[in-house]
Amino acid sequence: MHSIHPTPKFSIITVTYNAEKVLEDTIQSVISQTYHHVEYIIVDGASKDGTLAIINRYRERIHTVVSEPDKGLYDAMNKGIALAGGDYLCFLNAGDCFHEDDTLQQMVHSINGNELPDILYGETAIVDKDRHFLRMRRLAAPETLTWKSFKQGMLVCHQAFFPRHTLVEPYNLKYRFSADFDWCIRIMKKARTLHNTHLTIIDYLDEGMTTRNRKASLKERFRIMATHYGLIGTVARHAWFVLRLVTRH
Repeated sequence: MHSIHPTPKFSIITVTYNAEKVLEDTIQSVISQTYHHVEYIIVDGASKDGTLAIINRYRERIHTVVSEPDKGLYDAMNKGIALAGGDYLCFLNAGDCFHEDDTLQQMVHSINGNELPDILYGETAIVDKDRHFLRMRRLAAPETLTWKSFKQGMLVCHQAFFPRHTLVEPYNLKYRFSADFDWCIRIMKKARTLHNTHLTIIDYLDEGMTTRNRKASLKERFRIMATHYGLIGTVARHAWFVLRLVTRH
């Protein structure tokens, strides 16, 4: 019997705030996907620049637009989760793009059989503001991904991590910088099938975090790792990192 290839629906969610400089590329990369089982959701935090004018230019191609104040990035992402109706969720930040126009099509084609995996994941390329390729992301996606993989750090970029809607929980708002790290681990703990697409999925805009946020983010990530993987193992793995934090104060 010929098995019918699955055609899952993707909910692509972009959270924006004053993103007029980078948003258009992101929208175009979503609406030019050759795979059509897609709903595009934009959650804007009441931008004061030209963000809404750009969104309105493409309004008929965007499934849902919300623009209202929020309590920050992860609060806005939780709104996106609540609005999503697809089989898989993907958070595509303003400035980031799908690697190719047929990326979603290729991802679906990489699924074997007619069972939908719990998580689809792949690689991330780093690009500059002119969309020129700079390098692949320093941490490469592991051949086989489990919830324990993130003991080594965030091996899969948040944007290249597509969980089944049924496994998704809200982001924990007590984390201000690294809630995505905790979110991915919690989802992977519940997942049975994690499918490596072996594709470069995302072109990630290299903007760089401010050093101050970077430090706060690392501290938060340490707390998340201790929560999921135990304090002693996390300290042992981070001895150098703990020393660095201590000696910097």
